[in-house]
Amino acid sequence: MPVGPVIDTHLHLWDPKLIRYPWLDDNALLNRPYLLEHYRGATASIPIESMIFVQCEADFSAFEAEAAWVAELAKTEPRIKGLVAWAPLEKGGAVRADLERLKRHPILRGIRRIVQFEPDLDFCLRPDFIEGVRALKDFDLSFDICIDHRHMANILKFAERIADVPMVLDHIGKPAIRDGVTHPWADRLRELARFPHVSCKISGVATEADHRRWVELLDEVMAGVRESERSKFWRHNAARFYRV
Repeated sequence: MPVGPVIDTHLHLWDPKLIRYPWLDDNALLNRPYLLEHYRGATASIPIESMIFVQCEADFSAFEAEAAWVAELAKTEPRIKGLVAWAPLEKGGAVRADLERLKRHPILRGIRRIVQFEPDLDFCLRPDFIEGVRALKDFDLSFDICIDHRHMANILKFAERIADVPMVLDHIGKPAIRDGVTHPWADRLRELARFPHVSCKISGVATEADHRRWVELLDEVMAGVRESERSKFWRHNAARFYRV
């Protein structure tokens, strides 16, 4: 088991009865409520100290409703210490009004506007999007980068242009694990690691390969690593990035 308490930096919960998630429409397995009681049951054996909720790609018109729902959940589950909400960053400076409204939730820590699903690989380099992400600095918010390996080259340019907003790469940039293709993703990940304002989440990688027991697998991989480093991996890095 992990050394000491764990911070789960990528909590997903949803209730399609309350909020619509278009991507669930054709997914019979996932198109049902996944709530706190399900999470607690699935993680009962893991010493989870706190969680960071990350937006679940609700219908764009419902992004404020999703944030408000999670803020209410946090009142009943005090381990929800942070919220990464959705916001229309492509609006450029106009997104500031949206960010002002989201900031009424004390647990707000960051914004995720998924780039992966945009057909234009240059989406993250559009001037309005760059301006919207830069606005996060004024609200003391970070940015979750959600892409796949196809976007890594542009994300290097993106991160270089916005050096004063803390960023975290979700799912290690989703390499093509199933296809056995790790280059040039691996080289670009090393380049991205050189930016001091960019961190990386080891989240969601199992879904890119096969659905193994995730915590046990990571614990096995970390065997032999110094205890202080393992504590950083499981808890301290997350606490620093998301300010919990």
